[in-house]
Amino acid sequence: MLKYRSYTAANLHTLPQYGEIPEEQLHIVKTVANVYPFRVNSYVTEHLIDWSNIPEDPIFRLSFPQAEMLSSEDFERMSSLVRTDASKEIIQQAAREIQLLQNPNPAGQMELNTPLLDDEALHGIQHKYRESVLFFPSEAQVCHAYCTYCFRWPQFSGLESLKFANNDITLLVDYLKEHPEVKDIIFTGGDPMVMSTALIRKYIQPLLDIPTVKTIRIGTKALSWWPYRFTSEHDSDELLSFFEKIVSSGKHLAIMAHISHPREIETSQAVDAISRIRSTGAVIRSQSPIVRHVNDDADIWEAMWQKQLQLGIIPYYMFLERDTGPKQYFEIPLTEAIDIFNTAYQRMSGLGRTVRGPSMSCSPGKIIVQDIVEIHGEKVFALKFTQGRNPEWTNRIFFAEYNENASWIDDLSPAFGYEEFFFEHEMEIFYTYN
Repeated sequence: MLKYRSYTAANLHTLPQYGEIPEEQLHIVKTVANVYPFRVNSYVTEHLIDWSNIPEDPIFRLSFPQAEMLSSEDFERMSSLVRTDASKEIIQQAAREIQLLQNPNPAGQMELNTPLLDDEALHGIQHKYRESVLFFPSEAQVCHAYCTYCFRWPQFSGLESLKFANNDITLLVDYLKEHPEVKDIIFTGGDPMVMSTALIRKYIQPLLDIPTVKTIRIGTKALSWWPYRFTSEHDSDELLSFFEKIVSSGKHLAIMAHISHPREIETSQAVDAISRIRSTGAVIRSQSPIVRHVNDDADIWEAMWQKQLQLGIIPYYMFLERDTGPKQYFEIPLTEAIDIFNTAYQRMSGLGRTVRGPSMSCSPGKIIVQDIVEIHGEKVFALKFTQGRNPEWTNRIFFAEYNENASWIDDLSPAFGYEEFFFEHEMEIFYTYN
């Protein structure tokens, strides 16, 4: 097994491939890393990045910060501070000012999703959709490496007041006893797979005796960033045995794998990890946003979905880049995203058409861009809720005026002369009472 070693801006000079990175690119990394988290590891650098093709290589762009992730004004400001060796305090203050203007917790995560138990807010738990609850284990609020486009960048940026984390599983258990409608628990982060098996058991074991909980999900990028977690770490066998125990208890265990590019699942290490997980009875589902510079091509998505099917992974979601952080660098217009999705989708057999998208995870819910259609001579976007903050919105179709520049729900206006979308008035009520 390759020894795990992480690289940040502070120790990047120790990276074996350091000499492959142009001087200006090194400055860019050190500049942008003050605003957005940067962490890469020895597996990514040894097995995934094509060092002959940087900075164009998609995995390099996925893991190393780029200048355009900041506005030109913000980049010049931070670059000047770095070049002149400004104090750590001055650089951090400038970074905080930029961060707080980047919509750090989009889609009402703090205002609308934090549940109450005995009138106390359960920080580190989110309950947005009736049947599903998210739990953020405190020890899992880090990843083996960081994705440059991650919408949860505040978790890793020292913004403690904006961070989701909880280390008391009894609070979740007590909440679930009062909410039998919740069938699905999602452990997220960060990445729960950075935790030891003992910690994973600490959080999941108590849920196995709750009959109303039917499914347990673990969101992870470990298949891509550190597949050794499932194959050759000191407690990998123990982890897989616990997966088997979860399944044998009658719960459905879903490993929600964040896979952004086919290269991530083409290594022998990833293939072995996938095989071992599936041998426990757990199901692996894949999801990722479609983002510029990494996977904005139908051939990439087709190759990724086909490889996933071959390995026994179920394609689940293509997301759109959320309206936070460096969105302007990574975002794809809805028109382009639906074209890429449809082209790749049409090339799949029926087994691959389990995937949904392109989907916006926004305040009202998960909204899919179904297609661009013409109705009564008007070109419009056909949209559909696959999840709604109000469960009655789920599966409802609605229409928005065609806008070739739109990349998010906030860029859209209702079609056919309506003044607002059907859900907007109720969303105003949600915000008023939260």
